[in-house]
Amino acid sequence: MEGESIQKVYKLTVTPKDNKTADTTKEMLKSKINPTEIKVGIRSLKTLRDGRVQIETGGIQEAEILTKNIKDKIGDKMETNIQRPRKPRMKIHNISEEISTDNIEDTLIAQNPDVGIEKGETTPKFTYETKRHTRSIVIEVSSQTRKKLIHKKVKLGWINCSIEDYLVATRCYRCSRFNHRMRDCRGSETCPICAGNHYLIGL
Repeated sequence: MEGESIQKVYKLTVTPKDNKTADTTKEMLKSKINPTEIKVGIRSLKTLRDGRVQIETGGIQEAEILTKNIKDKIGDKMETNIQRPRKPRMKIHNISEEISTDNIEDTLIAQNPDVGIEKGETTPKFTYETKRHTRSIVIEVSSQTRKKLIHKKVKLGWINCSIEDYLVATRCYRCSRFNHRMRDCRGSETCPICAGNHYLIGL
């Protein structure tokens, strides 16, 4: 709900170097790493289908301490990777032809002093044309800047433009799961229709 603080969760993935199963990796982690000793709170510890183990912590410092501890004690057997949260992306609707990734931030600041955006708070990503043949622009912002912009309209040139979150679900064509692409997939081939171990076959 709006107004409630959202606590970030940082995910750390552990990959065995010698093709051990995820269960074996999980047990080794529990036997070699003591969260109480290093003062790290573990939110969850679970195995993944591709053989990796995923650990969730409540903050980036905890994730970094845990990563260092794993590398120091069993780094010869396992690789670690912190999945850092991506910054929010927002889309601004119905922009004019004069607005581009080169001038969007300067225009936003100059014409909307009441919003309180400062230089460097937004990172323009790309523009695109909608099915209705209007133009939109996608910007990347911090969570604090998102709060300034969400549910507002901003003046850009001669147009008053609405803003909303830019949400796109990324789905892997190999394993049919979400939030990663096929080139990064470590899972097995899975049909999105029947869940069989094969690609989607055309009807």
